[in-house]
Amino acid sequence: MESKKRRGILERLDAGEVVVGDGGYVMQLERRGYVKAGHWTPEAAVEHPEAVRQLHREFLRAGANVIQTFTFYCSEDKLEISGNVKGITGAQINEAACDMAREVANEGAALVSGGVSQTPCYVKSHSEPEVKAIFKKQMDNFMKKDIDFFIAEYFEHVEEAVWAVEVLKTSCKPVGATLCISPHGDMDGVPPGECAVRLVKAGADIVGINCHLDPLTCVRTVKLMKAGLNKAGLKAHLMIQPLGFHTPECNLGGYLSLPEFPFALETRAMTRWDMQKYAREAYNAGIRYIGGCCGFEAYHIRAIAEELAAERGFLPPASEKHGLWGAALEMHTKPWVRARARREYWENLLPASGRPKCPSMATPADE
Repeated sequence: MESKKRRGILERLDAGEVVVGDGGYVMQLERRGYVKAGHWTPEAAVEHPEAVRQLHREFLRAGANVIQTFTFYCSEDKLEISGNVKGITGAQINEAACDMAREVANEGAALVSGGVSQTPCYVKSHSEPEVKAIFKKQMDNFMKKDIDFFIAEYFEHVEEAVWAVEVLKTSCKPVGATLCISPHGDMDGVPPGECAVRLVKAGADIVGINCHLDPLTCVRTVKLMKAGLNKAGLKAHLMIQPLGFHTPECNLGGYLSLPEFPFALETRAMTRWDMQKYAREAYNAGIRYIGGCCGFEAYHIRAIAEELAAERGFLPPASEKHGLWGAALEMHTKPWVRARARREYWENLLPASGRPKCPSMATPADE
């Protein structure tokens, strides 16, 4: 087991293994009262480490191979905009987040990834030196803690993501890069295939999509990235960490344009069976790093692990009392519930919302 812990992300992916990522943090912690909605900055890593640690542990138990540091939006300019009245520094958050992620990862065979994300500075100034200095400062914090690899995530502009990759590659650590874009491309209209080419040429070892849109839409976008890489004769591992919500109406600007964002998204939550379908679609598309972002709870990660149990060769601890495809329901006292202990029932179910006159679609805000 010890030797497996030390195998790096690229060793695992090069061997064709499925790597299951963890789930969403900021939205989960906001719902639990630890994070402020809107700015979503990660002071909870310092203020409420027990809450972050518990969420890490739930994802690990559900089958995650990677524990990502809770450092989303952890740049000084973003912390300042969020009203960081307590004066908690980015360095404090980064270091505390690394310590917690490593502590929990060491409880299993998981790796620790250091996450950096888009900066307000980019949109404001488009200054490459200024933006790169922010990424370098965060990278230096992570390197003190010897994380296993980096993920540059949640970038709407491929140019900024390329700058992040260029900085992170100076660490000599593997780098993954995921954009929060649709099949239409980034916010500047750069198509997904070209985005992937730019990221790989910048040095990214793993490329893909995270957040903003539902899983199957994100799979479509990663397929376009893969096609772009193939056309350019480039190779990289593919990664996906989408939303855990249904978002069919917002294929440009993403779920931020939905009227339910951020306080009524529960009505759009995906079931574990939706997640099993997503995991299979992603795997069939050649994606081997499969996880989740906002809206992904531990049971969603467990669903991915269960769907790909044959490929991974094991089930996670969280599946011990669960039973595949509802098998545990066979012990229920009611016969009509026992009849649901089978795959066919759940695969063919069309869940109702339970809300009279609930619209099947919403009208997103202007994107």
